This record gives sequence, C-alpha cells and structure tokens, in this order.
Amino acid sequence: MQPLTQLSDEEELFQSTVGQFAREQLAPYVREMDEAGVFRKDLLQELFDLGLMSVDVPEEYGGQGGSFFQTILAIEELAKVDPSASVIVDVQNTLCNSALQRWGTDEQKRRFLPKLARDTVASYALSEAGSGSDAFALAARAVAEGGDFRLTGRKLWITNAGEAGLFLVFANADPAEGYRGITAFLVERDTPGLAIGTKEDKLGIRASSTCEVILDDCRVPKENVLGEVGKGYKVAIETLNEGRIGIAAQMTGLAQGALDHALAYSKQRKQFGKRIADFQGVQFDLAEMAVDVEASRLMTYNAARLRDAGLPFVTEAAMAKYFASQVAERVASRAVEVLGGVGFTKDFPVEKLYRDAKIGRIYEGTSNMQRLTIAKGILG
Repeated sequence: MQPLTQLSDEEELFQSTVGQFAREQLAPYVREMDEAGVFRKDLLQELFDLGLMSVDVPEEYGGQGGSFFQTILAIEELAKVDPSASVIVDVQNTLCNSALQRWGTDEQKRRFLPKLARDTVASYALSEAGSGSDAFALAARAVAEGGDFRLTGRKLWITNAGEAGLFLVFANADPAEGYRGITAFLVERDTPGLAIGTKEDKLGIRASSTCEVILDDCRVPKENVLGEVGKGYKVAIETLNEGRIGIAAQMTGLAQGALDHALAYSKQRKQFGKRIADFQGVQFDLAEMAVDVEASRLMTYNAARLRDAGLPFVTEAAMAKYFASQVAERVASRAVEVLGGVGFTKDFPVEKLYRDAKIGRIYEGTSNMQRLTIAKGILG
C-alpha cells in the first residue's frame, strides 16, 4: 500500500515534464492571453506535441497510453500556472477522449482518436440556455432522415468551441421519451449547419474559449452516433462523473499556485524590519492555506486512483470537486491578502487566480448538484 501522493517513477517524470513546460513555456504568456481572451495557437500545438491532449489514449491511436491519474497530474500542474490551459486539456481528456474510448465503435476510434491526439481540439456540447444543472431538459432535436440525423438547436457555454474541430453534441431524438431520447453525436466543425456563435467575455479562465454552438439543420450521418440512439444520457452521466475529478485537479492546482506565490512573497516582503513570513498572523494564514491544498489534493488523488482501479468513485469525485472548488476560492483570496495592495493588481498572478477560481463552483455540476450527488451516495 502506497501513500496517495507518492508517485511512481513514471508519474514523477511525467509530472516534472508538465510542470517544466508550464513554468518555462506557458507562464510568459499567461497575462497576455488573459487580457486578449485568446489561447496562443503555438502553445496549443505544444500541448499536442507533449501528448497532453491524449494522455490515456492507447498508443495504437497515437496517444500516450498513460493512465487517467496521469491526466489528473497534467491538469493540476498546468493549473498552477494557468487554469485556462488546464481546462483545455481537461475537457479534451476527461470528457471527449474518455467518451469516445468508452462508447465509440472501432471505426469511430480509428477515425477520430488519432486526430484528437495529433492536432484536433474536441468540445463537449451539452449545456443550453434552459438546460444547465438540469442537463436533461435540453431542447436540441435530432430528427432521423434516411441515413442521417438533422440536428437543430443552440448550445451555450461550450468550452473549447472556439478552437474545436470535433464536437460531442447531445440532442434529443425522441422527445416523447424524455431523457431516454437523448443521443450523443460526433459532429465535425466543417459539417454544414454547424456554426460558432457568440464568444463569452468572462470573469476568469479568459484564454479558454467559451462559445455558443448553433445547429441549424445540421446533417450528421448515423454512423456518427456515439453509443446507441437514446443512450446519450448514459454517455453524459458517466463522462461528467470523471470530468469532475478533472475540475477538482484544476482547482487543486490553482490553489497550489496561489499558495506558492504567497509563500514566495512572504519571504521577501519586509515590514517593521523583518519579513512578513516571520509574523505569526501571516504564518497562520499560510498554514491554513497549506492544509486546505493538501486535503484537496488527497481527495482528488483518491478519486482518480479509485477510477483507475475500476472501483466506485462517483461520490468521491463529487466530494473532491465540491471541496476543491471551495479551497481554490478560499486560498486564492487569502493569497491576495498576503500580497496586500500588489495582490490586487494585475502585476502579480494571484489576482488572475482569484478570478479563475470562481468557475470551479459552477461548471461540470454546481456545488449544489455535488451536494445532491454526495447525499445520494451516503444515503444509499
């Protein structure tokens, strides 16, 4: 039995490689990308070149053949420097690649996974204006016609939509059956009838694109149905359960990044003739921040290890996502306070991390939805 946070040599090397890339290649452009609201194309390609967009995709499809846990390590390391980069990798791996590997036919895997490993960003198109937490209230429709389905509807708040070449779209093929009519479709960007609409101007994770996706009589061949017709709800539920571990990793990494900045600043900033790190009040803040981050990491790693072991993990994933999102917001806020006035300016990264933290309580299941999932789990 190994401690949860003890990594194998392979995991340690992988973590170190991702961390070095984040610090040396990503960090110099974080502020620029945040202000522009655009992720650099060259850095996006580097994510592919490093294998970070296909961590646990089998090597036969061009992936790295790693584990889900390694995906979590990558998400965490990137989030220490830029949560926007982290969520791009998160959605690609824990939602889109995962769904395709689990539910895709052999032909679909051969057709799409090599692209997703090489240069194609994927996007997960579930949410709608009237279908957020109530994901199964979606209004997008899929009408069978010959060998195709005609998709019509509008998807909102779709991560990676600005760069995506492949969309995992959920639409209802039989509204009379309610959620049992929901079906998942693999839709390529150049498919006639698919268009990218308004790009959101967001509080945080600004370099990660979040856009409207418009489906206007979008014709998709039946061979692009992922899983079975009417089983899209299972695809959504199972992928989102894994995705929540990814968000927990993102929030844990964000919190660690904020703590690292607070520690470094406290050691060099002097007041009243000594470092502020020497004041007990500051020490107590730093200690509580460190406890929060460690607890968040333990919960996240535990959920990821359970998933890799093939053991039940849904409750643990919800707990990790719920707790880590609280920790990220709390630790980032305290980091701003440790830095004082400069922490409130854009000259230091903690201001951005504080803005980036808020989304953790909202996407891939709000905190209230996590509470419901946890309650169901503990009540049996």
